[in-house]
Amino acid sequence: MNKKESITAILGVSLLVVLFVCHINLSANLRFNFELIHSLATTPKPDIFKRLAPRSNISGRNPTNSTRLPSSTSTKIRCSRSHKYYDFCFINGPTVLDPTTSTLFVMDSTGPTLVEKIKPYPRKHENSTMSGIKELTLTSGPPGPKCQVQHNAPAIVFSAGGYTGNFFHDFNDGFIPLYIIVNSILYDQDPVLVISKARDWWLQRYSDLLQVFSEHPIINLDNDTATHCFRSATVGLISHGFLTINPKLLKTPKTLPHFHAILGKAFGQTAQRFYRQRHHNERPRMVLISRTVGVGRAILNQEEAIEVADRIGFEVIVYEPSSRTDLHVAYDLLSNSHAVVGVHGAALTHLLFMRPGTVFMQIVPLGTKWLAKVCYENPGRAMGLEYIDYRITAEESSLVKTYGKDDIVVKNPAAKIGPNWSMEIMKIYLKEQNVRLDLDRFSWFLKAAYDKATKFMDKEG
Repeated sequence: MNKKESITAILGVSLLVVLFVCHINLSANLRFNFELIHSLATTPKPDIFKRLAPRSNISGRNPTNSTRLPSSTSTKIRCSRSHKYYDFCFINGPTVLDPTTSTLFVMDSTGPTLVEKIKPYPRKHENSTMSGIKELTLTSGPPGPKCQVQHNAPAIVFSAGGYTGNFFHDFNDGFIPLYIIVNSILYDQDPVLVISKARDWWLQRYSDLLQVFSEHPIINLDNDTATHCFRSATVGLISHGFLTINPKLLKTPKTLPHFHAILGKAFGQTAQRFYRQRHHNERPRMVLISRTVGVGRAILNQEEAIEVADRIGFEVIVYEPSSRTDLHVAYDLLSNSHAVVGVHGAALTHLLFMRPGTVFMQIVPLGTKWLAKVCYENPGRAMGLEYIDYRITAEESSLVKTYGKDDIVVKNPAAKIGPNWSMEIMKIYLKEQNVRLDLDRFSWFLKAAYDKATKFMDKEG
């Protein structure tokens, strides 16, 4: 193997492992074809497309402006394949969907037949993941079947397969990219959601959030047999990076705090408000996001850490989320707290539930500095949170007992990891490693967090 092939192989393995480790979208700093988005957002609509009346601004969209759908041209199907991690296609005219064949037909098509195939999930570089994603066909001919259900609305077609069920991916690969679509190409529209792998438990858990994006019944691509007609069809989702919304790429300058607002519409309106009622502004509330020892990166002296936080002045609530956690209760807790502390991991995606100004402390284990920054520090700062980085020392890592303080695993994690994140390396730093906090050192960080949280509580309640 020559030098060029070796470098390519190393980079390929590194990408796959980092994705598995962090459950993140490596599309950060990569852009969707802006020319396509711009043309879809600015080309006048043909008369056949009637603009929908605004829906009481339910998703926080500005009703004074509207993205216009493309006019009828000889190119009815347009796709962008330039992005490394996802594909995106658009049918700019009346469309018929046949769920039984997973095919979208252009109605009244003229010109040569054009056929495109797409798997609408943003992991196209991961062969093993994409093997479970249903492939869709978009075609301008021959003519499609007759329409059985007519929708006076555009369709958004995407997959809820892949890593769906992991809390990070539910938002990073699903709801934030969906929010981007709704606020760019389909701005001020009321789309119909057409979803593959829309499992019952997922639909139930996120039903209130899905209704924020669309008032129409969801079409399950896997068990619907009727043909459906739409004004147009958007196939695939757009990502701006790790839990990221780039306002420069949207019709209006939406950001993560705007996304937080729609989470409030979904999960904050019907909650019992237990935590808000319980809090009487006597002590700032700190939520400790807990991990179990078996999954790695657990705090081994968690009870002692809680006692320290209590002595400093916090009201401490331990939160251990699971797939069965009621998101209304979770939103109520996180949005009515003043500080949140947790070890790096997918549960820190709950930062999206926090009010701007909340203190957010991430405990960073050995070997996870870069992952912690791109996964949660950057989004936390974009959310307007008061971010505190607690990087553990070698003595606070359980790896000292396993390998010794002078081993390269502990002494120089960056050198140990190198450019090639193998499965063995991942197992060491993310599965085997737990944390035993230096309580004296940790208390100094908690005192800083307490001061910030107290000011936030005094100002916002």
